Amino acid sequence: MRLRALLDTDALGLKLLGGEDELDRTVRGVMTTDLRDPSRYLAGGELVLTGLAWRRDADDSEPFVRILVQAGVTALAAGEAELGDVPEDLVVACARHHLPLFAVHESVAFATITEHVVRQVSGERAGDLAAVVDRHRRMMTSGPAGGGPDVVLDLLGTDLDLRAWVLSPTGRLIAGSKAAGPALPAGTCARLAGEHLAAARTGRRGPHRAVLGATTYSLFPVRSTGRSPQPSRDVRETVLSDWLLAVEADAGDWPEERLDLLYGVTQLIAVERDRRDAARTVRRRLAQEVLELVQAGAAPAEIAARLRVAAPVLLPGLGTAPHWQVVVARVEWDGEEIEGGPVAQALLEEVLVDPAAAGPEHSDRIAVAHTGDEAIALVPLPAVSTEHDGSETGVLADALLESVRDPLTAGLDGDGRLTLGVSAAVHSAEGLRGALEEARHARRVAAARPGRVCAAGHQELASHVLLLPFVPDDVRRAFTARLLDPLRDYDRRHRAELIPTLEAFLDCDGSWTRCAGRLHLHVNTLRYRVGRIEQLTSRDLSRLEDKLDFFLALRMS
Repeated sequence: MRLRALLDTDALGLKLLGGEDELDRTVRGVMTTDLRDPSRYLAGGELVLTGLAWRRDADDSEPFVRILVQAGVTALAAGEAELGDVPEDLVVACARHHLPLFAVHESVAFATITEHVVRQVSGERAGDLAAVVDRHRRMMTSGPAGGGPDVVLDLLGTDLDLRAWVLSPTGRLIAGSKAAGPALPAGTCARLAGEHLAAARTGRRGPHRAVLGATTYSLFPVRSTGRSPQPSRDVRETVLSDWLLAVEADAGDWPEERLDLLYGVTQLIAVERDRRDAARTVRRRLAQEVLELVQAGAAPAEIAARLRVAAPVLLPGLGTAPHWQVVVARVEWDGEEIEGGPVAQALLEEVLVDPAAAGPEHSDRIAVAHTGDEAIALVPLPAVSTEHDGSETGVLADALLESVRDPLTAGLDGDGRLTLGVSAAVHSAEGLRGALEEARHARRVAAARPGRVCAAGHQELASHVLLLPFVPDDVRRAFTARLLDPLRDYDRRHRAELIPTLEAFLDCDGSWTRCAGRLHLHVNTLRYRVGRIEQLTSRDLSRLEDKLDFFLALRMS
């Protein structure tokens, strides 16, 4: 805003004491100070408000004004409350240095002037930024120029002083402005993603508010369809794949113009999202072709030929065909007919991104296809080594979900499930069919576990747990009820902790000493509890068969 506009605002009660020829100067901010040397706090372009407490005699005015001019201050406004009138020596010093000077009537609070200036300057900055964002949007939609989301986030930082980041639904940091400073910690990203997914599932209109510690964030969904999902689409079809814009500010009291600007920014970021999705098209097609060949029982030579085509696309410069792993994912919603394949495909692509790789062009090397409600990833492994224990390195089931379990659980919100299965690495096309079946079996093992987000690896398929998913539900319920219900009823009535005691006893392989130590009990107390378990169930925990029955019942419960 210009100085002339301040002078024309009657409510501010400003009186011009000098600088009539400088009223077209621009005000970019406001600062209140009574320091003798406030230069360290000045960036240039400010209207400085002062109560004159720094002035002890007439000789103080000249150095004070000189400091303001050297710092690039636009104008000085002096309050009359302290001395009654603005001293003549200050008027002379401002005239000598061509610094416009205003007198502020004692009835006008500095806060009133500050609020007015900040409101006007912020509005003008928002208008300027909106024009820049609109121009940037046209550039990005018309071609590859534009620089991605980082550029527009930098604009938010420099023009509106907003720290902002773009996050994936799993909490992966995709972009952040330079003004935002150091990257958000991974834990903060995951919590913000979880807050966003939980709020999005309610169907409430964004932005959503999240408070982490002493910091408030506003979370805006990034959707290519605009400010809200298409009315005909269930929110669950997109909630696990939408990016979000996290802004370190409380947007609850923002004017509609500023909210519209931020929604415009999300649309601009969505253009980049669509571009990255388009880049995945070739990888998806390769995965689909390989999957169809494997499921159709094609000759290994034909499958190997397709893998030789896929290898340079997924791992350029590798030179030779890599080893491969298969990951199978399924997203299911309770009692609903929602196609889960595309959702699982987008989510699996996100989960398998390597965050340590340099740039999106290097971090996104996974080919994912989908068929029905199932997504299938073909994961290239440039090197597979065998450790001393004989296990192969590669994608590990537990590691896939370690950092994304909490946000995805929030997005599934009690009525959805994500289950993943991971195969062992295979060294040739002949092994892909077996790897696919192995990953599917592992996913069924994961589906038999409690929890909204579960994974299982090929290592677990050599265990008894492979059998559990295939036991009919009514048989499982009857088996566990016959063995464990008497113990649960007794625990409810007497708080005897028989179930935890049984779990610990089996986990310690029936060792009385180790189990008593783990439970912090005397051995005699442990013997009493085990005796009560045997009495209530008519079983003998010294017999291997009864121990195995109890073990399976606990795993299936």
